[in-house]
This record gives sequence, structure tokens and C-alpha cells, in this order.
Amino acid sequence: MDLDKPQIHKTGPAAVIARQRVEGTTKSGRSRVVSLDPSTVRVLKAHRARQDEERLRLGESWKGGGAYVFTTGWGDPLFPDTPSSLMPELIETHNKQNPRAQLPHARLHGLRHIHATTLLLAGVPVHVVAARLGHADPAITLRVYATSSTNRRPPPPTSSPSDQGPPC
Repeated sequence: MDLDKPQIHKTGPAAVIARQRVEGTTKSGRSRVVSLDPSTVRVLKAHRARQDEERLRLGESWKGGGAYVFTTGWGDPLFPDTPSSLMPELIETHNKQNPRAQLPHARLHGLRHIHATTLLLAGVPVHVVAARLGHADPAITLRVYATSSTNRRPPPPTSSPSDQGPPC
């Protein structure tokens, strides 16, 4: 992750095999770069500052080398299922702190779909969305998100129904 650019370099997923974390590669075998918005960069910089404080506090007990954004309290990378298992707790905490801005139940992977759908509905070209998601072919993106890009709501009518005459 490079917060000065600002972007994330996605090299691949992680898995657990025989109770050991294993780093994988993307389906295409190539890494990709995903840009970050300023708000996300602010949150990640604050997180990194807290992590640096923890690293200094633990001294030689800190096991991580700083390559991972999210770690255990002692610096090791998280196991791949940890963020997903924390989602309900994060949403519950948010909802308690923000009673007027409640979030519905969501799975972590669902945020990927929400992101892609939001981009397509905002008119971002499908090839840009495909690259951001790591799809080798924009046709994959269209197949998965076809309803998002084709079923846009029509604009509201500019006249009242009585101005339009009798129904046909």
C-alpha cells in the first residue's frame, strides 16, 4: 500500500493450509493497482499511526515487518477469515455509535459487489470497473453486474399523470 500515491497493490489472496497462512496469486497471475480516495487514505493513515505506536510499545515483541495493513495485536498478518468474521461486530458497533445512520447486515465480500454496482450506476466505464475488480475481460463484469448497468431507474416524470392523458 502506498498512501502517498495513493494506491493499493493487490498481489493475490491469502489462504490457510494446515493451519498456516499461505500467500497466493491473482487468477491471472498478475498484480493490480487500485486507487484510493482521499477519505480512505485519511482513515488508513490514522490506522497506520496507531499501528506504529503499537509497534513501538511492543518493541522486540512485535512480530510483523510492517508489510501488512491489518495485523494481530503483535504484528502478524491476520488470517484470511478474520475480517469477514469481524463484519457483524463492526456493523453493530457502528450502529450503536450512529443511531441515525444504521447499516444493514452485510458480508465483507458483499462490499465488493456494492462497490462495483455503485461505480456502474455512476456511469464509470465498464472496462475501468473490470480493471478495478481484477476481471481480465469486461464481459465478466457485465455478466456479473448486468442488472446494475442495464436496469437503471428512469428519471422521474416531469409532468403529473393527469397531464399525460388517458392510459392506453
